[in-house]
Amino acid sequence: MQLTHAQLATFDKEGWLFFPEIFDAEEMAALREEATRVLAEPREEIRREKSGAPRTAFAVHRYSELFEALAHDPRLVEPLEQIFGEQVYMHQFKINAMTAFTGETWMWHQDFPSWHRFDGMPAPRAMNIALFVDEVKPINGALMLIPRSHTHGALPDAYDDMTTSHPGWYLTQGTVSDMASEGGIVAPTGKPGGLLMFHANMAHGSPPNMTPYPRRIVYLTLSAVSNHLVGQQQRPEFIAHTDFTPVQAGRPGDLRDMIRRRSGIAEPA
Repeated sequence: MQLTHAQLATFDKEGWLFFPEIFDAEEMAALREEATRVLAEPREEIRREKSGAPRTAFAVHRYSELFEALAHDPRLVEPLEQIFGEQVYMHQFKINAMTAFTGETWMWHQDFPSWHRFDGMPAPRAMNIALFVDEVKPINGALMLIPRSHTHGALPDAYDDMTTSHPGWYLTQGTVSDMASEGGIVAPTGKPGGLLMFHANMAHGSPPNMTPYPRRIVYLTLSAVSNHLVGQQQRPEFIAHTDFTPVQAGRPGDLRDMIRRRSGIAEPA
């Protein structure tokens, strides 16, 4: 998938792009079933809420052949190669799960300051491209973004070390207020198969999910190969990968072909 000149200009200005229903219903039904299976596993790579419900499953492409195929899908890999002007490696691959009724808040943050501080990533030449596994509604913990907040750069001095149910490094309320007064706040929503991409310095967060509707999103964090990690990493390798081999984009249709093989459906002659 190639971005147009207009889309590239919008991304540069606003810091994000959203594409509704890029993946079809057949693909998403299989990925939804696989996400349910993976998130039920008792693995160290899966972080949990206070309730015990899964919150994040890291490195899913290493223990699911379907998500491994997704990691090479050209609809995810090619746009980021285009933006960075070079091949990319996988810094993270994860499923973030907003479980029905119990999904907890993701406080406002930027991604790059943590990638730099904890993982040794030199520059914000990495970003998230996210696939909606479930329908993302305004009411079930939709991811919120502050447009143009990436133009402020990384703001490590605008963070608090907050103690919440999930300790982290979060933007101060004053910083978020200032950014929102300039760019507003958006919350892209849509059916399964929607594709969202946003800059490494984009301020974002999610409210809790108190509805009966789950909201799961797959995130690929892809980094330019020239931007590989340096120094001593502070997080487990399944969170911050140290294999900097370029991700090779597969052929269009590879994911669907795998789904049909797994289902025993014959391919058209």
